[in-house]
Amino acid sequence: MAQFATLSEKLNHIFSKLTKRGRLTELEIKTAMREVRIALLEADVSLSVAKDFIAKVSEKAVGQEILKSLSPAQQVIKIVNEELIALMGSTNAKLEVASKPPTIIMMCGLQGAGKTTFCGKLGMLLKKQGKKPLLVACDVYRPAAITQLKVVGEKVGVEVFEKGQGNPVKIAREGVKHAQSYGFDTVIIDTAGRLQIDEQLMQELENIKKEVDPTEILLTVDAMTGQIAVDVADTFNKRLEVTGLILTKLDGDTRGGATLSIKAVTGKPVKFCGTGEKLGDIEPFYPDRMASRILGMGDVLSLIEKAENAITEEQAKKFEKKFRENSFTLEDYLVQFDAMKKMGGIKDILAMMPGNKLKISDADIDEKKIEQIKAIIHSMTPKERRDPNIINFSRKNRIARGSGTTVQDINKLLKQFEQTKQMMKQMKNNKMFRF
Repeated sequence: MAQFATLSEKLNHIFSKLTKRGRLTELEIKTAMREVRIALLEADVSLSVAKDFIAKVSEKAVGQEILKSLSPAQQVIKIVNEELIALMGSTNAKLEVASKPPTIIMMCGLQGAGKTTFCGKLGMLLKKQGKKPLLVACDVYRPAAITQLKVVGEKVGVEVFEKGQGNPVKIAREGVKHAQSYGFDTVIIDTAGRLQIDEQLMQELENIKKEVDPTEILLTVDAMTGQIAVDVADTFNKRLEVTGLILTKLDGDTRGGATLSIKAVTGKPVKFCGTGEKLGDIEPFYPDRMASRILGMGDVLSLIEKAENAITEEQAKKFEKKFRENSFTLEDYLVQFDAMKKMGGIKDILAMMPGNKLKISDADIDEKKIEQIKAIIHSMTPKERRDPNIINFSRKNRIARGSGTTVQDINKLLKQFEQTKQMMKQMKNNKMFRF
């Protein structure tokens, strides 16, 4: 994720110095921990959280068992990883489900945090899980807020209950009754946002909570606001006793301090995170996976889940067969590019790959080049896609005109495709990659 790029880079630099030294002294570990502390503070992690984190890691890392081990540097990294996981909540915190339907989820947060959009994202996720959610429009103050929720609801195929600019407490109550009458098993209440903590509106939230007795009170916070997000979460929690947190804009260029501090400060788990603007860009929050990403260890499980959502089981079996037979075509190439786009693009995929220490910048990966490749393949005939060997100079000229590219671009693609096929052939012959 973009937000941890700088922190991940600094931590990897610190640990690389440790691994080069072989056996470690207590002084070397303490020096490294001071550097880690500075890296955390620069990532906007709160001072108290950073100090407590370093104290816990240092206590475990300077033990005789660690210092005398064959690979103390790896042991130190393991301890840092374990403490990062503990800092962010240890395990994935699932949504609570009411013993008697409907489960009522009350969404709250400051304006601009993406609360209304996230109502739709959550509704779509629950619908995929076989639930029947209902969105309830209780933000009666912000212009077009009800319209926005209706548009989002329509896009994800989730019904919206609204009563215009009425009393939010009454609308929430009537929305729950509507859900009970028409068989909705989950109610997601979109409450009014705030530009800042406002006493009158906070009282309104307390009244809605008292009226509908929600199963979950989820606070949406903008990860890009850093330490401010932590302060906002702390204030809301003290007034409403929130049950979980949602971090939005984790794809943004921010330092990541909110993600590492928010659980420690509020005591409440992060349940979901928003990783983009699309309605499908929602992920359950897994502390262990996030810790792996921060330490540059990759996130294979999330990568697999994204792949499963992007590629059908039938396509996966087809690719496996083509892999075995080395019969990969340009049509398959096209399907793979579409799948990568669904998975968030090459940058997101590479960020989840274990062992990837490269600093990925926009200059390194030009997503427009992928669109160009797709245009070239689309300009080919089905026969040319299946057998690129028949593409002679005249065919290249026709394809270039059709795709708005040059013959050199066609040659580059065909060479790249052949290299991919060769790589697949080598992998097939390697015992490590045999199925």
